[in-house]
Amino acid sequence: MTVQAPVMPSVPMIPDNAPFDPAQRAWLNGFFAGLLSLDHAAAVSPITGALPGAAATAIAGGADGDDGESPWHDPAMSLAERMTLAEGRPQRRKLFAAMAQQNCGQCGYQCESYAEALASGLEAKTNLCAPGGKETARALKQLLEAAPAAPAASTAPAAATAVETAATRGLTGYSRDLPVEAVFKGARRITGEASDKDTRHVVFDLTGSDIAYVPGDSFGVYAKNDPALAEAVLAAMHAPADFPVGGKTFRDALIEDYCLGTAPDMLFELLSYMVGGPRRKKAAALAKGQDPDGDSSTLDVLAALEKFGPVHPDPEAFLECLHPLQPRLYSISSSPLATPGELHLTIDTVRYDIGKRRRLGVASTYFADRLEVGTALKVYVQKAHGFSLPADPDTPVIMIGPGTGLAPFRSFLWHRDASKARGRTWLFFGHQREATDFFYREEIERFVAKGTLTRLSTAWSRDGAQKVYVQDRMREAGSELWAWLREGAHVYVCGDAKRMAKDVDTALADIATEHGRLSPAAARDFIAELKAANRYQADVY
Repeated sequence: MTVQAPVMPSVPMIPDNAPFDPAQRAWLNGFFAGLLSLDHAAAVSPITGALPGAAATAIAGGADGDDGESPWHDPAMSLAERMTLAEGRPQRRKLFAAMAQQNCGQCGYQCESYAEALASGLEAKTNLCAPGGKETARALKQLLEAAPAAPAASTAPAAATAVETAATRGLTGYSRDLPVEAVFKGARRITGEASDKDTRHVVFDLTGSDIAYVPGDSFGVYAKNDPALAEAVLAAMHAPADFPVGGKTFRDALIEDYCLGTAPDMLFELLSYMVGGPRRKKAAALAKGQDPDGDSSTLDVLAALEKFGPVHPDPEAFLECLHPLQPRLYSISSSPLATPGELHLTIDTVRYDIGKRRRLGVASTYFADRLEVGTALKVYVQKAHGFSLPADPDTPVIMIGPGTGLAPFRSFLWHRDASKARGRTWLFFGHQREATDFFYREEIERFVAKGTLTRLSTAWSRDGAQKVYVQDRMREAGSELWAWLREGAHVYVCGDAKRMAKDVDTALADIATEHGRLSPAAARDFIAELKAANRYQADVY
């Protein structure tokens, strides 16, 4: 197999409006130039084109003596496992290990750059990691209390680690801090009425928003809380809905500005000051991350108020204990070549019961139940980081996406169809039942008929006596899948980080062992090289 020399990328220049002084800007430009020179000079693996271990470590290494390795950067690991692996590392690496490791971008950073920003003092908020939730926020707070952050932007190396976020935050429409408006066009149900899932095809009109996207990008949306939930919170507090807070009513603030999901530690701390006896001890224990009654995972803001009620906290003090309502980020499921001016999402509507109360996903039910067609709302595009189609349209791609994990691959297929790309494509799609859960079936079958989709492998977990998943179909087709990998195919995975993505990773290693005749250790190295060469990319949540 012929190995081409890597193409030298252009050196990024720090924009003049980035928040750095001339000396820092000059240092950063030199830093990136040197980094890319090292990358260009390094040899590559004859199998995957990946940098060898020594070069990769040198590039990743930090100025503080850390070896730069990140063995905890695995979203399937528990927080305890990640923190154990980070023991003895510098503070910034421990902060990195505390992140959810999904690189989802919802915080406005990547996991590592968020950690660097916290460590350098460029970022003060410890509750931005949406997938990590309270667990990550609590760990970050404890780490920073033990070793406070350095003064903000005190050194050029510290500034370098946060340059991506600092620079992109100045781009309107491409940052959670500078959203634009798009118009909601509808949320059509695409699962059958008998399905256990209510999955929606959500459409936005981008005309006039002056933003663009490519397959692999994500879309951030600012949704609102259910008014009924806000009113239930007001009732539990016996608070007036029209109480003025920050230029709006208390009710509107609860709907538009504050997270009413998982109850924060600060709320339990406030409640501990307002109740007595055993209830005070329980509230104080919950504020410290303990679980005295075994129900902490079920306590959202309303449930916390009801558990310790009746309580009547001051509205302003109450709001100070809540986290801001964060934007929701979704994989884009359309192609700008196929539907110019439109953007599509594929979203499961979240509804579930705890006790006698129905809980609702904020954004999913906002689109499905409450948002009127024609309404404009704040949105932004989150550019992809390591999840995009190969630059060469002839490169074969293998896409593994059960459930709504299909979303970015629908984008890939429409894009390759519209651009008449000749590369082979293989889709592994799974869900519960073929009759009710094979959404986008007609267009997928058209892609097969046209040759845009070379091969389709489906797995239905509830249709037979035994449950069948996408990783089972991968093993069944292991010989051919291995042949595609040997021919340079790129692998993409989208879906659940804790179970599905981990199982797919294991299946690929098993295929490399069985059909590539590699030892288990060599198979793991092969998978690692695929990832290092950006031939194995994941969009997990």
